[in-house]
Amino acid sequence: MQQLIIGVRFQPIGKTYHFDASAIPDIQVGEFVIVDTSRGTHLGEVTQLVKNLSTPPEGNWKKVERRATPRDLLLKQTWECKQVEATINCRVRLSELKLTGIKVITAEFNYDGSRLAFILNSEGDEKIELKTLRRDMQNLYPHSQVEIRQIGPRDVAKYLGGMGACGQEKRCCAKFLTDFSPISIKMAKVQGISLTPSEITGMCGRLRCCLIYEFEQYAEARKTLPKRNKRVITPRGEGKVVDLLPLKQAVLVEIPDLGRFEFHRDELQPWDELEALRRKSLEPSPNDR
Repeated sequence: MQQLIIGVRFQPIGKTYHFDASAIPDIQVGEFVIVDTSRGTHLGEVTQLVKNLSTPPEGNWKKVERRATPRDLLLKQTWECKQVEATINCRVRLSELKLTGIKVITAEFNYDGSRLAFILNSEGDEKIELKTLRRDMQNLYPHSQVEIRQIGPRDVAKYLGGMGACGQEKRCCAKFLTDFSPISIKMAKVQGISLTPSEITGMCGRLRCCLIYEFEQYAEARKTLPKRNKRVITPRGEGKVVDLLPLKQAVLVEIPDLGRFEFHRDELQPWDELEALRRKSLEPSPNDR
């Protein structure tokens, strides 16, 4: 029997995980399934069908237990309605324990209420002991297996949503990003973006995810342009490159006594190459010596 691997997502804008659905060959995208994960049994939506996907993460692919039934979907909605109450209860207990520097972002029940995860964020780098909080929450919800999960500032922004720093009604992380890529200050420099913190920092307090969107295009375009402070020959004379316009494949050149002008890369000649040719032409030939 041909192996059928499906992609399953547990959150509307969440990471996709792969499972073996060979036992349900007629499964379709958009259906809901019950799968066993490292964090218990969960209900997820099928987002893709991939036949014979190679290299499973560890050993064999975990198998899909079964299709979700209407009862499962109703159970999921019922337990989701109890998440706000669980979040409030956890925040109250956190305050009573006088644990500072920790925020309760949300609480998540799995589809049948057998597991309950409290999602927390720590404001500092110090490790905070949360065993007491977990024990108290377990006593409050004895029929659910309680876990405490800490997340970073980018994930907090994803959970909370809201308007982005650019003015979009939804932040990228809450709208379509299913995973976070590493972002560096170099990406802003290559694109010529101001390094003012308010210009490159997102609502999460970290470098904006969008800095990576056009980074490769800018980096590739800059390879064909002379670097800043490079001396070049232009149709208007010799000058120095003061700025790059990668997407226009042009540069801004400062020409003495004339000012700054924009030139396409095809209009430029490297000054050092022409100077080398000029010097070579002035050297006496062997026959003249």
